[in-house]
Amino acid sequence: MRKVLSFNMKKVTEFKEMKSGLGLVLGEPVDHWEGCSFPPFTVMTGKWVVLMPVKNTDFASQLFDAYQLDGDGKVWDYLPYGPFDSVAKYRSWMIENCLGTDPQFYAIIDRKTNKALGIASYLRISPENGSIEVGHLAYSPMLQRTRLSTEVMYLMMNRVFELGYRRYEWKCNSLNIKSRQAAERIGMTFEGVFRQMMVVKGRNRDTAWYSIIDKEWPKIRQGFLDWMEDENFNNDNIQKSRLINCINSYRR
Repeated sequence: MRKVLSFNMKKVTEFKEMKSGLGLVLGEPVDHWEGCSFPPFTVMTGKWVVLMPVKNTDFASQLFDAYQLDGDGKVWDYLPYGPFDSVAKYRSWMIENCLGTDPQFYAIIDRKTNKALGIASYLRISPENGSIEVGHLAYSPMLQRTRLSTEVMYLMMNRVFELGYRRYEWKCNSLNIKSRQAAERIGMTFEGVFRQMMVVKGRNRDTAWYSIIDKEWPKIRQGFLDWMEDENFNNDNIQKSRLINCINSYRR
């Protein structure tokens, strides 16, 4: 059955003073909005990882070696680039794509080994609207499904919401089940699918959209902080409570 959208008429009535001459509701006013500053391109340090701004290709060799542990090249399945069969080609890709201001790329460094294990970026940065996207997530096998990868998301979200951003976006191929599960795991809300949005590597891509908005962040943030506590992990570093359960405990 076709889903029927319902509207909160009480909420609409509250905005009746915002009607235009045509009788259209224009939306909730955003009082005293002056926009945000562009994210500073500086180091972010956590308990387990350091996010280092990618300003040159110094991390190219370490990253290439880390990705080589992914023998099947699955890291690149849903990305519009890769895999790379040489350090030189990966370095060339970095020079072309990673050294600008938007996207703003970070190398993910394991604090224990001081090795780069993956990259992430801010992109579609819109300070005037308070909107920003996280993307270009390329996690090597050493980073996948670890405390480190979760802390990366916390650090990146925490920075932008502290800067006053209103919206944090995540989009992915609608067929990328792991990416969609990852978005939901960190507390994001599914917003829908843009059909036939892109052609990637000669194939159609329908894009699934997720987001967190500013008023949701305080509860999600506290869930992250609880999950990252040492007490949440046993002697084998296995989590006791799942992240989404920690987040949901504050949503009730």
